[in-house]
Amino acid sequence: MTDAAILSTAGFDLTPPTEPERERLEADLTAEEARVLLHHGTEAPFCGGLLGEKNPGVYACRLCGLPLFKHETKFESGTGWPSFYAPFAEDHVVGVRDTSYGMVRIETRCARCDSHQGHVFPDGPAPTRLRYCINSVSLQFVKAGDPLPDPLHRGDKIG
Repeated sequence: MTDAAILSTAGFDLTPPTEPERERLEADLTAEEARVLLHHGTEAPFCGGLLGEKNPGVYACRLCGLPLFKHETKFESGTGWPSFYAPFAEDHVVGVRDTSYGMVRIETRCARCDSHQGHVFPDGPAPTRLRYCINSVSLQFVKAGDPLPDPLHRGDKIG
């Protein structure tokens, strides 16, 4: 952790990457990952590699490795993108008003690196009634028991 680390409620360092760290992380992205994560793109529906993932584990940010969603909150929405009814921790996902394409939506971004993840809608299941509709390329699935990705070398671990 950095000297003035900003800790999440789950104990993760939310301090944004430095410019050299960000350049290193972005250099590792595919063209499609960069289009979605950095330029607020959307992958085609029913094409994402994590849509059918059903194993226990967590879904971490593809860019910085912050855990964003737990497998227990994933559900089949029929929309063509992985959907979750709650984030890993409330302060790991940030909502930003999005008025692109003539619509008013809430864009979801990683709280640590500010990468685009998808959108959240008020039509999900109980208990939250929210549907976090997330691009597969924005996430990295980590099977239960496997170490989290830690590209920023912050000692990220699930307690």
